[in-house]
Amino acid sequence: MTLTYPWFLIGLLALAIPIFIHLFELRRPQRIAFTNVGFIREVKLVTARQRKVKHLLILLCRLLFLSFLVLAFCQPFIPATKEGKASSGNVQVLLDTSASMQALGQDDQPLFEQAVQQARDLPTAYTSSVQFFLNNTRTPLSTEAFQSEIEQLRPVANGNTTSTLLAQQQSRAANKASQVFVLSDFQKNNFSAKTLSSLDSSKQVFLVPLAATPTHNVYVDSVWIEDAFVRAATDLPLHIRLRNGGSVTAPACRVKVLIGEQQAATLQMTVPAEQDVTATVQIRLKNNEQQLCRVEVEDLPVTFDNTYFFVLQASPRIAVLDVAGTAQPPTQRLYANEVLFAYTSTQPTRLQYGQLASADVVLLQELPQIEAGLRDNIRQAVAQGKSVVIIPPAITSGRASYTQLFQELGIGNIQWEPAATGLPVLRDVAMPDLQNPFFRGVFTGPTRQTVMPKAAPVLRWSRSGNEILRLRDGDGYLAQFGSGRGSVYVFAAPFSGGYSDFASQALFVPVMYRLAMQSYRQTTQPAYRLNQAVVTVAVPNSTQSSADQVLKLTKDSLTFIPAQRRIENTVQLEVPPVMSLPGFYSLTRNGQPIATLAFNVDKHESELASYSATELRQLIGPNRPNIQVYSAANGESVAARYRTERVGTPLWRYCLWAALAFLLAEILAVRLLGKRTVGNAPARAVAA
Repeated sequence: MTLTYPWFLIGLLALAIPIFIHLFELRRPQRIAFTNVGFIREVKLVTARQRKVKHLLILLCRLLFLSFLVLAFCQPFIPATKEGKASSGNVQVLLDTSASMQALGQDDQPLFEQAVQQARDLPTAYTSSVQFFLNNTRTPLSTEAFQSEIEQLRPVANGNTTSTLLAQQQSRAANKASQVFVLSDFQKNNFSAKTLSSLDSSKQVFLVPLAATPTHNVYVDSVWIEDAFVRAATDLPLHIRLRNGGSVTAPACRVKVLIGEQQAATLQMTVPAEQDVTATVQIRLKNNEQQLCRVEVEDLPVTFDNTYFFVLQASPRIAVLDVAGTAQPPTQRLYANEVLFAYTSTQPTRLQYGQLASADVVLLQELPQIEAGLRDNIRQAVAQGKSVVIIPPAITSGRASYTQLFQELGIGNIQWEPAATGLPVLRDVAMPDLQNPFFRGVFTGPTRQTVMPKAAPVLRWSRSGNEILRLRDGDGYLAQFGSGRGSVYVFAAPFSGGYSDFASQALFVPVMYRLAMQSYRQTTQPAYRLNQAVVTVAVPNSTQSSADQVLKLTKDSLTFIPAQRRIENTVQLEVPPVMSLPGFYSLTRNGQPIATLAFNVDKHESELASYSATELRQLIGPNRPNIQVYSAANGESVAARYRTERVGTPLWRYCLWAALAFLLAEILAVRLLGKRTVGNAPARAVAA
């Protein structure tokens, strides 16, 4: 023990005062009131030894009272157990506000509440002149302001994780804090040794891990429908991937699927720890309007990720533009009689290039020549993400224009077969590969021996594309080539002129349907995460002024104006960092709703695996002496631990309490031990 002001020990001379009073009291005669009976009784009960004990107890209490009072003024303390001085500059406190901090820890208290309590007590370990930074604050805070700011923190879906806070702290040059306290659960998926290596070695860093009680945490990892083209009033297989981010198996976890407010399906599943399982349920969309859907998981005690929001909508009609060299191409009856397609047929001489911009898929069917204007517009359409299907002609006069089109589309590896001198030689088309995603859902029943078409190819290509159909000898018949943001589908033979009987075979209908459906691209996703930096949504162009084209995200009474950038018919929106509530957000323009977007909690927050204090020390290693780990699991607060190691333990408060305790003991001794039982008779005489 060390004294801060040892010269106050001179006050111990005051101990002579109660000793002198004690000696004086022994010699002073006492007046005792008595009756005859009471005096006899007191003579029997009170002895000289008892009086001596009473006076000694009172003397002892007085001496101890004065001694501890003097020690309190000396301000004794136990020196720090570690070398180094306490911080006299600013202190940075980084408190994890991510969703995972809602997990329960010791005594079923949420980790976030534990962190707030630890941070609130930190100023008690420092002098009043020390100022604090809290998370993103750029100006130092006094103790009162710091504690007030702490009380306003809340765990949110897109809260600051440990890695984010440390990165922001390092990049903030104005922060002159010499010590940094990090209070977090230190999730393994967002904290690593790389994060530690980026810390400034001149600063003292104290890591305070908060351990959650081992439990299970089932959440929805993702939902999807295999076919991007969604139809209304038909059964849709909805795939749900559930994952257990906890360390304990979740038995018989109940899951509900809701379309709007109507329950569409329910199931129970056992999800092993740190594993995922996939379930498939059948749902049905009643109409073409957007349907607000939810998957609800009944899983306790971690509940922040129990609801997954997503939006489903029946796909619009696919616009098919058929530019054919004949008046009645074989595809006319195919597409015109199906409500899924908005079919338009035209000839090259009547084609208006504006029709290409509104089409989803363009068929160039046996055109004798590709004009320069058509070629340029086809190239632009593919660059914008549209699909083009090319059926080559039998005549050879326009082959050069096709070759130039292939080159401009970036598929110049396509070559022409030598012109046939006689009748075309038909070759068999091989059975389709059912493992090819193109044919997913086409053959739903047992496969039968299908009569395959025959074709006499006029084109050939190297195997650099996605082969959809092949000839039996291995050459390609139908292939997909990527070009820009779109796709180009090329047939090796014409449909007519004796070069192919494909249009008359059973395979013709599903293949041409799939070609059109593959052209549909859903720009707006069913669901997003709040931690996504940018989301892309399909927004039609408006004739209004630019000021009226500002898009807003609205949820209940909350309205956000995200940074936005238009790219053709889509808009890229930057998710505002302050947008922290999961759920449905209405996307509006000039007060008119355009779409509804679903945002969910970052799924990384649902993974509860965290570093323990021992693992953190191993992660730090011996080469980072400026980084220490303070475990909060043993009941000792961070402030108390810091005082013990860096400041020392002050004892003046204990001395003051001891002084008051002995003062109270003296009063009790005087009152209780000073009473005499002399009976109920009144005093009759006085003896001196």
